[in-house]
Amino acid sequence: MENASVSSLLRGRWVDSYFEAILRSPEPHEKKYAATGDQRQLHRRRQLVSGDGEVEFADDDRWITVLISVVRIVACVVTMLATTIFWTVVMLVLLPWPYLRVRQGNLYGHFTGRLMMWILGNPIKIEGSEFSNTRAIYICNHASPLDIFLVMWLTPTGSVGIAKKEIIWYPMFGQLYVLANHLRIDRSNPAAAIESMKKVAQAIVKKNLSLIIFPEGTRSKTGRLLPFKKGFVHIALQSKLPIVPMVLTGTHLAWRKNSLRVRPAPLKVRYLPPIKTIDWEEKDINKYVEMVHDLYLQHLPESQKPLVTEGKNVIRES
Repeated sequence: MENASVSSLLRGRWVDSYFEAILRSPEPHEKKYAATGDQRQLHRRRQLVSGDGEVEFADDDRWITVLISVVRIVACVVTMLATTIFWTVVMLVLLPWPYLRVRQGNLYGHFTGRLMMWILGNPIKIEGSEFSNTRAIYICNHASPLDIFLVMWLTPTGSVGIAKKEIIWYPMFGQLYVLANHLRIDRSNPAAAIESMKKVAQAIVKKNLSLIIFPEGTRSKTGRLLPFKKGFVHIALQSKLPIVPMVLTGTHLAWRKNSLRVRPAPLKVRYLPPIKTIDWEEKDINKYVEMVHDLYLQHLPESQKPLVTEGKNVIRES
């Protein structure tokens, strides 16, 4: 009960408002730069709005901006190392109590994820939060390391993640992942993957948990939505849990592939209404995958939609 109260506090509306005020970027000082005639600075700080209303930011490549970004990333690494060590000790103490470790893993995620986003300073808008406490299969598009922080922060208490079995070899984080009773799957071949998905479904039903999964199966290099794997549908068929899509926009602009710099692009997390799966049938798996993929296409900006040549293939093999 105490863990639930603390977790609710970390994800509560009034605390959200407080962090939103802290995280909100200052307005561009356009009048100041226009008055001094410094058009180069004006261009750097002006928001760029595309035809579909998507807000992007022009790069500010001044050395001080780059230095601040590096300091923020270093601060994130140090902070995450500290919180991971602390919660690893907590998990070891709670070794005889598996469900308490799940809840502590969520508390770690809520605290660490929110702290990471506060340090990085990107403005964040959250929509559809009324769907964020449903026991469900939460799915999320993946285009940036920031997606991990956001998912850690915003998924409900009583949730477990799913990752490849090799995650146990990731220093510190991998061991904490296992201690928190998150789930691992064997992706060595399609048959092994499907069998792993069945075990995942059995585990979340038996333990009354929610699940977090990235249906693309990997991170998009360009930010554009990739085809979906079928795993989340297999789990839905077995568990009959609803699916709650989380649509993340802007993260691909804020932290780009192979970059060590975080830009001040605005981020948005939108929870879509739960999709009921109680009457889904195995013979229609491809149809369900396409339907959910199409939902993402409807809510993503143009810069995150697949190119025309990529859009025909929306399903990846498990």
